[in-house]
Amino acid sequence: MRRHIRHARARERGIAFLLVLWVVAMLSILLGSFAMIARTENLQARHLFDTTQARYAAEAGLNLAVYELRKNDPLQRWIGDGRPYVFAYGDAEIEVRIHDDSGKIDLNAISNGDPQMLVRLFTSHGVALEQAQALADAVADWVDPDDDTRLNGAEIAQYKAAGLSYGPRNAPFDTISELQQVLGMNYALYTKLEPALTIYSGRTAPEIGFANYDAILAQDGMTPDCARQIVEAQQAMQPGDVGSPQTICDVTLSGVASGGGLTYSVESRAKLPNGASTTLDATIRMGGINPAGRPYVILRWRDGETS
Repeated sequence: MRRHIRHARARERGIAFLLVLWVVAMLSILLGSFAMIARTENLQARHLFDTTQARYAAEAGLNLAVYELRKNDPLQRWIGDGRPYVFAYGDAEIEVRIHDDSGKIDLNAISNGDPQMLVRLFTSHGVALEQAQALADAVADWVDPDDDTRLNGAEIAQYKAAGLSYGPRNAPFDTISELQQVLGMNYALYTKLEPALTIYSGRTAPEIGFANYDAILAQDGMTPDCARQIVEAQQAMQPGDVGSPQTICDVTLSGVASGGGLTYSVESRAKLPNGASTTLDATIRMGGINPAGRPYVILRWRDGETS
């Protein structure tokens, strides 16, 4: 009888020990889960704080670019040819690049200028000549108000034949990204072309003194070597440099202070010491104070890479 009682008590102690082990295991799992959740929320909060800080630092870079572009002294004014301006803002390092849109190819005005400029732009990025001509005509058909198809172009019938549910706008482009809807255009090619394009300058040809390599190469008779030389000469110029004009491959560069427009594409990238960064890409038009109280109007705004 006593032996039976001892065995029963031993079994009870074993069961109690197992229950304790299960409780300890469950508590360990719960504590581990809480710790993981707390760590994840801490990382999310830190990431949000860092990206917000970087974003406002990038906005500060944009506003400083406006301030520098509005300076009356050409010796101090920043230049809109894409050269980098790097400075510190608090703990952030900011790099600003300004592109004067007068140096870009205007999609809405190109048909009134050199009709082959787009063809040369496309072929410079590896598009076959026949395809480039068709794509250039399709761009012209997208903009013109009629339904007459150009030699290699595309109107509503061609879009329907391609299985698309839309046709050409028959009106000027509202945005550069609208170019992706033109028959024959693809995203990979569009991303290469975008930096050289605008819809805001109204010029039939870009101002070479502010143009990038692609826009320069699209000029009649231009070669890659000449385009590189012109870009290098641009980057070597300093504010207020209006000395003797330079002639490179029959192209005259008269100085960075002698031209330009009022519309600029500004890319501002802010990077924090821990590596977090944000890039803002905006197109602005300088002028009088607008209703929002700014000395410029925002024509396009895009939040870029955040890391």
